[in-house]
Amino acid sequence: MKFLGLSLIVTLLLAVATSLAAAERVVPPESGALARAIAGAAPGDVLVLAPGRHDGPVVLDRPITLEGRGTALVEGDGTGSVITITGEAISIRGLEIIGSGSSHETIDSGVQLTRTAARVLVEDNRIIGNLHGVDVHGAKDSTVRGNVIVGRTDHRMNDRGNGVYVWNAPGTLIEGNDIRLGRDGIFVNASNHGTFKHNRFRDLRFAVHYMYANNSDVIGNVSIGNHLGYAIMFSNRITLRDNLSLGDRGHGIMLNYANNAEVSGNLVRGGAEKCTFIYNAHRNLIYDNRFEGCAIGIHFTAGSERNALTGNAFIGNRNQVKYVGTRDVEWSFEGRGNYWSDHPAFDLDGDGIADARFRPNDLMDHILWSQPAASLLLGSPAVQLVRWSQAHFPAVLPGGVVDSHPLVRPIEIEVPDDIAALETEARQQRPDDAELDPLDDY
Repeated sequence: MKFLGLSLIVTLLLAVATSLAAAERVVPPESGALARAIAGAAPGDVLVLAPGRHDGPVVLDRPITLEGRGTALVEGDGTGSVITITGEAISIRGLEIIGSGSSHETIDSGVQLTRTAARVLVEDNRIIGNLHGVDVHGAKDSTVRGNVIVGRTDHRMNDRGNGVYVWNAPGTLIEGNDIRLGRDGIFVNASNHGTFKHNRFRDLRFAVHYMYANNSDVIGNVSIGNHLGYAIMFSNRITLRDNLSLGDRGHGIMLNYANNAEVSGNLVRGGAEKCTFIYNAHRNLIYDNRFEGCAIGIHFTAGSERNALTGNAFIGNRNQVKYVGTRDVEWSFEGRGNYWSDHPAFDLDGDGIADARFRPNDLMDHILWSQPAASLLLGSPAVQLVRWSQAHFPAVLPGGVVDSHPLVRPIEIEVPDDIAALETEARQQRPDDAELDPLDDY
């Protein structure tokens, strides 16, 4: 007991000594001054970078803070990462960071957190024109918050770097960043227990790209005019909630080999090929989303029948559902179905549930999906006869989606005025790589 008491006293004395030794030091914008200041800094020191240009690259290996106050620039020499963090409890804020190298092999970045880093804060910086913006590579319990990250346009989109790249970094929080250009906004690979919320993504391939990542939250993000909004791939137990996909061109939401996810409160709107694509994904709860104005509201295939869909709104999609199968798949849960804008519903008892069940597809839809050339016959008497027969003889209906309890009112999801203005702007102009297939790497 005496030993434990003495150890505690020593620890407290050391903490007090470190606190007293910590200082705020101003670093002048002179050649080599930043590297010298870092080498001479004590744990807890705050290095305030004076207005102007400071030389990179630099390495941070001890618990210090780099403070730019919005007027300091750290510029690399075009090789490697501009700021590399190898230590713990380090903060960098208020800097403009440019000048990384161009190697994907070493993941050259504006800021790179290595495997030995932990509890790092990267906050309120402008990270501009680097190959990758921030690389969280094995660092634990780190935060990337409130940064403006603008990538490159000097290669094909698939050959550029990511805004934030997260690999094997449990406990990562990526919050409130504005990410444009480059390849993917946030690319997460083999990293569990992360939180990714309230970020804004524009002019990218994927807004959020998940690969082999489990037990994480993707909440309240905004994807505008990207090739694909939220791609959850080969992952388990993901919460995808209250996100916006506005004017994304390929898919708004994709679940590919994703299981046990909760997908709720999301809005996908405006011209995507598919509002939602579900491929070989199972046991997902998909509820209270709004899928609007896409070529296909939701396409599910490859044995993806084992999902629960309820409370969703399918509004004004050219095809509400694309599914080819031989058996009926029920799309209501505990007596609550979905809203369909093309369902001529009656609700005589006023309970909010339509009095007749709804099938979003008929036999001709199945024929057209499997035999696209048949679209030439859409106006022919033969097609009209097929549809008349189905209406009068339900036994000839194919297998497919059935909603036994369709809703008579859709869920409403509001879009803030500033975000709606960006959505309108994205419709009016398309960035480079407009014909890119975002999935051509797979």
